[in-house]
Amino acid sequence: MRIEPMVGALGAEILDIDLSAPLPPDTFAAVRRALFDYQVLVFRDQKLTLDQHKNFARQFGPLHIHPYILARPLDGHPEVLRVVKEKDDRRVFGEKWHSDVTFLTRPVLGSVLYAVETPSKGGDTLFANMYAAHDALSPAMRTMLEGLSAIHETPVPEVDPETGRPLEPLRLVNRSGEHPVLVVHPETGRKLLYVNSTYTTHFKGMTIEESRPLLDYLCQHATQAAFTCRVRWAPGTVTFWDNRSTQHLPINDYHGERREMHRVTVET
Repeated sequence: MRIEPMVGALGAEILDIDLSAPLPPDTFAAVRRALFDYQVLVFRDQKLTLDQHKNFARQFGPLHIHPYILARPLDGHPEVLRVVKEKDDRRVFGEKWHSDVTFLTRPVLGSVLYAVETPSKGGDTLFANMYAAHDALSPAMRTMLEGLSAIHETPVPEVDPETGRPLEPLRLVNRSGEHPVLVVHPETGRKLLYVNSTYTTHFKGMTIEESRPLLDYLCQHATQAAFTCRVRWAPGTVTFWDNRSTQHLPINDYHGERREMHRVTVET
């Protein structure tokens, strides 16, 4: 296997590797180390069944089952999140900058996204480095943020936004988690900024209105171009990202074409 860094901020392509079979111990250790070094790993030209996809991810930890019915799990594979944008759809799943499911009390390790069908152009995904976002804050700002925790929540939809019909069965519950604004990564020991515009609603002990100016600034700061890389997809591309130290954004620029991805998430 070979590692080729993508850009200065984060990301690497892993070449000459087959993810369809269990990784030998030395290869597994190298991939795991690369994940925490580069934060986003891209593997090209893979051919994975659903079970092979899950088995690759399971080598890094137990698999997470997404709590939302809107996530469209595949029959018989509740760990696989089917992310689809049909030709006539105007919205994409996860359409704002975010880290996955930060409303959970215990953050997930990362996600493995496999491209099944991609448009002829467009549909890329941006990733942002939250270590870099932390390090670029002024010392005075970091000192102020050290004592803050943030509340991460997700609202419970009453209707399916795609059909307008009530969700049946209504098995969703609102989730809320509290996390420090500045977090120490458990694997690397590095500090990172841990807020995002999708799930972070306010700071603990402050109202939403009081929190908004600083929260908006931090979210904009965290996703500036200098901290990002861009993944271009093709059928068979696999991307594995460290969810605790990155944010990501799907680019919705392929109207009239279909895109289908399968995502498996690894718990800590």
